[in-house]
Amino acid sequence: MPANAHAPSTSSAKAVERTMALLECLDASRRGLNVSELSRKTGIPKSTAHVLLITLERLGYVRRDVNGRDFRLGLKTYALGQRMVRSLSLGEIALPHMQALALQSRATVHLAILDHDQGVYIQKAESPGLIQFDTYLGRRMDLHCTALGKVILAFSPPDQVAHVLAKPAFARYTPNTIVTSAALRKEISRVRKAGFAVDDEEEELGVRCVSVPVLRNPGIFLGALSLSGTVSQLPLRSLETHVTRLRECAAAIAAGPVALPPLL
Repeated sequence: MPANAHAPSTSSAKAVERTMALLECLDASRRGLNVSELSRKTGIPKSTAHVLLITLERLGYVRRDVNGRDFRLGLKTYALGQRMVRSLSLGEIALPHMQALALQSRATVHLAILDHDQGVYIQKAESPGLIQFDTYLGRRMDLHCTALGKVILAFSPPDQVAHVLAKPAFARYTPNTIVTSAALRKEISRVRKAGFAVDDEEEELGVRCVSVPVLRNPGIFLGALSLSGTVSQLPLRSLETHVTRLRECAAAIAAGPVALPPLL
């Protein structure tokens, strides 16, 4: 039997790459996207994108909005992410501490780590109040416009940060969003010195987030921990209190038996 008898064909590999590109594009979007938008964002021809989306819809990995045009990730994709994050012991160790912080602060608590050039939520503790966020375990986020993302960049290895900063510009979501590499580099330096980050209506108007690193001595970065709420829930005058509570929670998480990733 030839050595490459079971190697995937070029066309099969390309189909897999395109399928993953569509799923990642939908995951990065905060709303549904139609075929034309997905084609433009991924560079996949509309006809090809449509065929792949119909297949993904039939398999349960994407679903359509009520308008019948826009696609979103389906529950089956969400389930895959759930199984992945449940395998990360850091999220399991963190959850009771995060739940206590959510009750104390009456805000939503998130824990995130770096995955390529985006962040990914690996744990969440809901706010006990009426205001809820549509985040979920396994969901990805941009780094330049979130408090979690800024902390991740501030405490990640320099080569990974350089990769993110290589982008000439970043997506603008509100008038407060940082959109240039120079401004983001300056913000990362500030966060590293201060030991915390703030998203002051930079990803979504009316929403404020505060984040700190989860560090294990001697300075091993495990992830980023944040409080998220409305601007009235997290007023800037209470910033010091929020940072103190987050640091106490982060220290409790880091003190637990967290399994560190193996050295490569």
